[in-house]
Amino acid sequence: MRDVVIIGIGQTPVGEHWDKSLRHLAHDAIMAALQDADLGAADALYVGNMLSGELAGQEHLGALIADFIGLRGIEAMKIEAACGSGAAAVHVGMMAVASGMHDVVLACGVEKMTDAIGSVTTSGLAMAADQEYEVSQGISFVGLNALLMRRYMHDFGVSKEAFAAFTINAHRNGVNNPNAMFRSAVSEAAYARAGMIADPINLLDSSPVCDGSACVVLAPADLFRSRAKARILASAVATDSLAVHDRRDPMALDAVTLSTQRALAQAHLAHAGVDLFEVHDAFSIMAALSLEAAGFAKPGQAVQMAQTGEIAIGGRLPISTMGGLKSRGHPVGATGVYQIVEVVEQLTGQAGANQVQGATVGMAQNIGGSGATVVTHILGAV
Repeated sequence: MRDVVIIGIGQTPVGEHWDKSLRHLAHDAIMAALQDADLGAADALYVGNMLSGELAGQEHLGALIADFIGLRGIEAMKIEAACGSGAAAVHVGMMAVASGMHDVVLACGVEKMTDAIGSVTTSGLAMAADQEYEVSQGISFVGLNALLMRRYMHDFGVSKEAFAAFTINAHRNGVNNPNAMFRSAVSEAAYARAGMIADPINLLDSSPVCDGSACVVLAPADLFRSRAKARILASAVATDSLAVHDRRDPMALDAVTLSTQRALAQAHLAHAGVDLFEVHDAFSIMAALSLEAAGFAKPGQAVQMAQTGEIAIGGRLPISTMGGLKSRGHPVGATGVYQIVEVVEQLTGQAGANQVQGATVGMAQNIGGSGATVVTHILGAV
């Protein structure tokens, strides 16, 4: 197996892109990544996407986008793992390069969500859950996370207000990210006033519906060492049941635990060796559960970790360093690639005011569904 490096990154601003179609968003991110890598072509393209068929009426994204970017004829396909599709595309691309199948691979995540009305988007997102045993009973995705948050509050004696620390941290960092959808700080008072979506989850606990695309160019280290921006030290996937009620403990995201353990083992690292963690904070509760399941906090202690500033840029384990899903935005199939792009920015000193000083190792974790698919990448500085 060959060592794999990232030699180019690209991203579009996250937001409501009424003037751009799905293919145009992907084009912009891919062209930026190829330019960053100083390349004009690639051997293969893997597109992470969740909802193109449901919301845009378009499947067959591999061939569509390969043709649109001027690379008709290359290997290209869509990779789907619900909200974990972006990181799954990077995982497949990494395997293609590591195996020697291809030398230059584009891993692009793209999602166009805002052209559909809210009820259609909500139904589409619910497809990440168990249709037969959850969705058919009327559950929505935000409803599932509300149940998890209520159970967490009950089990660990945590107040609703305590979760504000995750939102405040994400927005504080998002202020300095030019590609973030929400570039404004949030106060505890604003959090307390936010409208309720599914009790106890309010508007400021939730990542937004949005559009966006991000891309990384993957290549073998032995051939592209001089262009390397970051090394892929680990890429690990784990799964759990789609239905929350089928899990051994709804407060334990076992796929997060397994994926993290496998990634750390691949990278030959302990938890203390990770300098920053791009967590999948689609909802505040997922940030807390992920930190605990990944082993960075004990059960019930992640909220306190946030309240004491340990997750801030200068803290013990900075998370959501460019705003995370909450402030940067969560264009679901693209999110995992945005996370990896942001880790590369940190490792190359391009994070501006959000730079984690001395960062040499970063972890990005992308979650599909309410924890059914988890893809963890660990990147190292070159």
